Amino acid sequence: MPEVSAEFSMRFTLDAVSEVAKKLWVAGAKVSVWALYGELGAGKTTLVKAIVNEIGTSETIASPTFSIINQYRSRDAQTIYHFDFYRLKNETEAFDIGVDEYFDSGNLCLIEWPEKISSLLPSSYFEIRIEIIDHHTRLIRYQTHG
Repeated sequence: MPEVSAEFSMRFTLDAVSEVAKKLWVAGAKVSVWALYGELGAGKTTLVKAIVNEIGTSETIASPTFSIINQYRSRDAQTIYHFDFYRLKNETEAFDIGVDEYFDSGNLCLIEWPEKISSLLPSSYFEIRIEIIDHHTRLIRYQTHG
């Protein structure tokens, strides 16, 4: 059974998402694959934008809902991959785009809708779960696997 770190949680308002991104970056910086779970409208893409901005990029961060994957460059020339698997019909589609190669690259991979590819996730990943409390408030639970 894979090793799992203790679970931590924090409550925040959407106005404080950049502070949350900073805390998550510190907590998950040693893991390259991040899995973001949450229902539609929970703020997964908003959080990804804040995380990528925290790492540092001058690029515009957009949801890869239709492209499935977006690629960004950090200020220190590191590659960041942002996946949105919402539209996938099955795991084979992710496998066909070479998702395992992205995960094995060592580059940061931020994944929205990871439950669509659960058997393809590596043994080591940073799990983030976003729960909607109300229109402006979220609860985040996070832990490291592996």
